[in-house]
Amino acid sequence: MADLAIAVNNLDFAYAQLNAPARPVLHDVTLNLPKGSRCLLVGANGAGKSTLLQILAGKRLTRSNAKVLGNDVFFKTPDGVTYLGTEWASNPVVRSDLEVAHFLDSVGGYRYKERRDRLLDILDVDLAWHMHEVSDGERRRVQIVSGLMAPWDLLLLDEVTVDLDVLVRSRLLAFLAEETQTRGATIVYASHIFDGMDSWPTHLCHIQLGSTVAPSPLSWPLTGAQGEDEAVPAEVRERMMDPDRSGSRLLELAVHWLEIDKKMRIEKEIREGGKQKRGATGAANGVVTDSEAFYRKYDYSH
Repeated sequence: MADLAIAVNNLDFAYAQLNAPARPVLHDVTLNLPKGSRCLLVGANGAGKSTLLQILAGKRLTRSNAKVLGNDVFFKTPDGVTYLGTEWASNPVVRSDLEVAHFLDSVGGYRYKERRDRLLDILDVDLAWHMHEVSDGERRRVQIVSGLMAPWDLLLLDEVTVDLDVLVRSRLLAFLAEETQTRGATIVYASHIFDGMDSWPTHLCHIQLGSTVAPSPLSWPLTGAQGEDEAVPAEVRERMMDPDRSGSRLLELAVHWLEIDKKMRIEKEIREGGKQKRGATGAANGVVTDSEAFYRKYDYSH
């Protein structure tokens, strides 16, 4: 247990709702990660990846028995945990006429000058920028500099590289890998972008409809260990390992997992009933929404 950065077993979580039953989001989640690992969370939109990261960061109070760096996060989120999510960029403060140099100093950049300066170079950030004038991608770079300046032991990333160009993203991922190798820091990273990622993670965690799929985590690259056949069927492994194939093996596996997830979600919705399927409603078969019927009635364009 002392060698684990994250120890989560049989975690359940539901959002409380006023005058309604709690809405389950996570069920039977298991994720035990050794220190120094880099784990990619893989799952469809709405699978629960962000909620899990928020629980690990101490942002969702729940008696989850989730241990982070040896501490139960419900009672005490330990020092050395850094969480970076996409919601930061919508904060009106960071969209105001605020100079980047002043902003970074206000969050303690002067205390970590060496790391700050290295990150400024890696992320190509100009200290003279004004936050209300920069692009979304440039604003995201400032967020990452501010979040990574102080040394961290566990980094939780929720889609924060989505706005970065490919060069900056590549340099950032190399820096993060170096942090895990030289300092024994640990990273859990939720992303839907797998380009150039084949050699980056040490583990994968597949979250399917709010639950982790065994083995969790799955060691990467694949080693042939017990349990891998369940996560990676023979036909998928054969396609991944074909020496004549092109493209990402990691992407091949992620697409396979997401296809299964979609099929299971549809089966679940049919089984539970009372929920309209996603996508087209089937107007060709006589299914017309109330809004469509209303606007057709007063449509004089034809």
